[in-house]
Amino acid sequence: MTELKAHLSKVRLYLVTDQELSENHDTVKTVAEALAGGVDIVQLREYSLTDLELLTLARKVRELTKAHNALFIANNRPDIARLSDADGVHLGQDDLPVAEARKILGEGKLVGVSTHNLDQAKKAVVDGADYIGVGPVYPTPTKKNVVPPVTLEYVKQVAAAKLNLPFFTIGGIKLHNVEEVLKAGARRVAVVTGIVKALNVRKISVEFKEILQKYPL
Repeated sequence: MTELKAHLSKVRLYLVTDQELSENHDTVKTVAEALAGGVDIVQLREYSLTDLELLTLARKVRELTKAHNALFIANNRPDIARLSDADGVHLGQDDLPVAEARKILGEGKLVGVSTHNLDQAKKAVVDGADYIGVGPVYPTPTKKNVVPPVTLEYVKQVAAAKLNLPFFTIGGIKLHNVEEVLKAGARRVAVVTGIVKALNVRKISVEFKEILQKYPL
């Protein structure tokens, strides 16, 4: 197991950024506060920036995650991941295949894949993904009219399938429903608006982490 995979196996709370939905519209500030609150892994997902703005922001987030010994993932863009020295890239179903992304990323980096059903999850394993996203579990403003909620049923299916790689549930996960997801078999969660829209990002990150710790890996 590589050092990054070993690190990945221990992480629980995954922040996915969205500057447009953020309460303070400042991704650097949001990430800094979330990391201080215990977020283990950060994915930079910003659709409204130019390539130059995205790379500049990615390098700033990379420095923050290094300072907190957290993992840093770029969304969709293996080129931005490589140029910012990210730990990996996260791919959607319509993005580059895992093998092609690795050619750009270089050896030893992490590749995650979003999945919406068990067939996609199994394919991601065969393709060599290091982790998968499972969702959207609940309705979410970040995936409006794109993918219908997979519900807790899919979470239960993935947990039962024992795919032998980490999975992160995502989509509409908030403090009030995170325990439902954990009781369905998840042990890792990815959060977007549940953290970025919070008035106190650090406090809510701490609260998510405290709930997660009640459900050991």
